[in-house]
Amino acid sequence: MIRYALSCDHGHDFEGWFGSSSDYDDQQGRGLVACPVCDSQAVRKQIMAPAVTGTRRTVRDVEPARMQAMMMEAAGRIRAHVEANFDDVGDSFANEARAIHEGRSEERGIYGQATPAEVRDLVEDGVPVAPLPPEPPKKAELN
Repeated sequence: MIRYALSCDHGHDFEGWFGSSSDYDDQQGRGLVACPVCDSQAVRKQIMAPAVTGTRRTVRDVEPARMQAMMMEAAGRIRAHVEANFDDVGDSFANEARAIHEGRSEERGIYGQATPAEVRDLVEDGVPVAPLPPEPPKKAELN
């Protein structure tokens, strides 16, 4: 199968699928190719990039060790941003997050510690919370 980008003499763009390039030529010559919008048979092929496989890398192409390193680096950057720009409220996280959510405390970014039960209660009450990414391991810990 081959896909062509086509347009008619009225400026409508569309695509057509053909068994081969000679099938397109044959159907065009017999007047069987028509614009689906206005039914014009004055149709021509447009310039288009060929669909070539294997030209783009995907996540699946990245080896697992490299993917893990990339994810750890991203998590480390997120954690560093939070620590540099948010207030550390320590063990008071659940109470302070709820107070901010209810408007009893000034709105700001915070981080700290909470028990699983406190987190569950916050989530059930609609308080937006997310876990802070773990600290990246030290280079010595990687070996």
